Amino acid sequence: MSLPVDEFLRRFLLHLLPRGFVRIRNFGFLANRQRATLLPLCFSLLGSSADRTRAELTTHDPKRSPALPKCPLCSGTMYVVERLSSAKLLPRSPPQQARCAV
Repeated sequence: MSLPVDEFLRRFLLHLLPRGFVRIRNFGFLANRQRATLLPLCFSLLGSSADRTRAELTTHDPKRSPALPKCPLCSGTMYVVERLSSAKLLPRSPPQQARCAV
């Protein structure tokens, strides 16, 4: 397969991280092969359980955090549903029009 230079560069640059971002790889107890066995061991050594920390993160208690914003329409408490990183906000380069089906 041969590509024109500009198409090759476009495809290559899709794999580069934006300035200021760091590629993270998990080593040690977070490595994929050892995560299932070592992560529960880490929690037991720390004296906590993974289930309890997950439950604490998923429960919404408006009494604990009174600074949550209110909805301007219904004045209900607004909760964070999803956090978007700048990588999610910056779309990749648009597809070329010549290759799109009409």
